[in-house]
Amino acid sequence: MAVDIVDDKSEHCIPFILDKIKAHCDYHKKEGTDAPPFFLGLNGIQGAGKTTLVSTLYKTLTSSPQNLPTVVLSVDDLYLPHSAQKSLAESQPKNPLIQHRGQPSTHDISLGKEVFAQLAARKPNIRIPSYDKSLHDGQGDRTDSETWEVVNKDGEPPVEVVIFEGWCVGFRSLSDKELVAKWEDAKAARIFDKEAYHGRLASLELEHVSFINDALRQYDALTDYFGALIFIDAVDTLFVYEWRLQQERALREAKGTGMKDKQVIEFVNGYYPAYELYTDVLRKGIFQQTGKQLRLVVNKQRKVEEVELQ
Repeated sequence: MAVDIVDDKSEHCIPFILDKIKAHCDYHKKEGTDAPPFFLGLNGIQGAGKTTLVSTLYKTLTSSPQNLPTVVLSVDDLYLPHSAQKSLAESQPKNPLIQHRGQPSTHDISLGKEVFAQLAARKPNIRIPSYDKSLHDGQGDRTDSETWEVVNKDGEPPVEVVIFEGWCVGFRSLSDKELVAKWEDAKAARIFDKEAYHGRLASLELEHVSFINDALRQYDALTDYFGALIFIDAVDTLFVYEWRLQQERALREAKGTGMKDKQVIEFVNGYYPAYELYTDVLRKGIFQQTGKQLRLVVNKQRKVEEVELQ
């Protein structure tokens, strides 16, 4: 059975975005400077309806009366090329977090910085990276740059809004002390009640978690571009397991291909430690200035239960 996701999020997000874009333009007008493109971060737990929301936002922003040239870039499109990902995995064969794409350190942040800088400067003929997850038997690889979307072409209006979306977009690294405390708490929780602890962090070595946290610090170079962030949170992050199972079952039913249930569980297990580590940071808000982050909390049916301006 197909997974039907009804968009009940854009009604909250669109007024927020338009308000932030107006404030962005008003500020630069007051300063007597040209307003650079507005960068919007969009974080959503996997399966929560982020793709549906992005589609609606893009259509709304690019249509009348806004008519804002907009580009969508996914953090997934910044994954390392297959050869580089393979080398990274081989460099730490005992670290399960980097044996496949997903976690911080498996993205090409230099490429992201280059593209962001070009967009911010309104450079002409910018190529937007693309990644094909189906290549190499599902291990994925970057596509040929000649096939990438080109924006800011001659004779076309330049990009005014950049939507950067992904499961870890906006994550901020922890201090070494905070990281150790989170890891030790997870270990203690599993020892205290193994049945009640459903996370994955406690099963990892501290050095492996530290490697991911250190890599995440480089992502600030992208996050610091954001004029605002939308965060699709969940009442319980464990929903991600059921949502992914639903998606893959629907894919198998529709196309005859897709991960088996056991593969889905293993797949989500690879991501889940980051939710344990960094979700609390997002829930507190990632900006020093309040009012720049919108948090939507969804239930198991992906319906919005709570809206918070942070």
